[in-house]
Amino acid sequence: MRNIREILEERILVLDGAMGTMLQRYKFQEEDFRGDLFKDWEHPLQGNNDLLSLTQPEAIAEVHRKYFAAGADIVETNTFSGTTIAMADYHMQDLVYDLNYESAKIAKKVAEEFTAKEPHKPRFVAGSMGPTNKTASMSPDVNDPGFRAISFDELRIAYKQQAEALLDGGTDILLVETIFDTLNAKAALFAIEEVKEERNIDVPIMVSGTITDASGRTLSGQTAEAFLISISHIPLLTVGFNCALGASQLVPHLEVLASRTDHAISAHPNAGLPNAFGEYDESPEQMATQIKEYVEKRLVNIVGGCCGTTPEHISAIAELVKQYDPRSLFVGG
Repeated sequence: MRNIREILEERILVLDGAMGTMLQRYKFQEEDFRGDLFKDWEHPLQGNNDLLSLTQPEAIAEVHRKYFAAGADIVETNTFSGTTIAMADYHMQDLVYDLNYESAKIAKKVAEEFTAKEPHKPRFVAGSMGPTNKTASMSPDVNDPGFRAISFDELRIAYKQQAEALLDGGTDILLVETIFDTLNAKAALFAIEEVKEERNIDVPIMVSGTITDASGRTLSGQTAEAFLISISHIPLLTVGFNCALGASQLVPHLEVLASRTDHAISAHPNAGLPNAFGEYDESPEQMATQIKEYVEKRLVNIVGGCCGTTPEHISAIAELVKQYDPRSLFVGG
């Protein structure tokens, strides 16, 4: 299969949309999350979307198929919360390897189906490594600013376990995403570098931060430029932003990245901002119209969707980007 770095030089690649938004359509209940494997589990499991890779694998495969059929070049594994840290909420720390391995296998199998049908358009799998529900650089206790709920080393160990399982399952890329605390991301990147060295492999890495408010900073207080500088010592395929904001609000932050790095740039924004019910109202056409600014300004190499986006959104984006050249890469990822 062709190297993704080569393809990035030629055209804008399309990433998939939201997994959670699609899974909501199935209206899975507690017993669906449990399946036969976990029907006697002592703790509630509803809401643990990563678990569905074990208990509802066909639903996960179907979501991947829909995104590939819509025009996605890359799908993300169903592993956003696939660390021992996040899985502790469900007392499922011991299942982390299986969750990541099976999620990767499901996505890879679907990717291979589509690549076989369309060899000119190879499909890729990005192993999704989410931010966890703890932060290494800020205190969760307003009365004790020096307190940390997690250490760098605990994060490194958790991310290493996740990365190993994702690679064993066949992922082509590792995507450290929705970064609100760059210290967490640095732990993930350190872990990935360890795995690369131990296995003597080179795996493309995508890093995607999250600007959380109108001030243009991540939750841990970094501007787009500071975020970029703090991860630039790692060899990366792409750097970019996802989640939190809608497409148009991301433009100035993508412009900062585009003017300051030779890495490829990715963006997968939400379908606008959530309404009062936490739902996303932006139509595929509205979102594509906003993303047109990215491609007209040649800011991106990979573009997709985050919260609230569906195969319909990805289809509209895929149709749009066909007409535009990617941002030129001076050095490559």
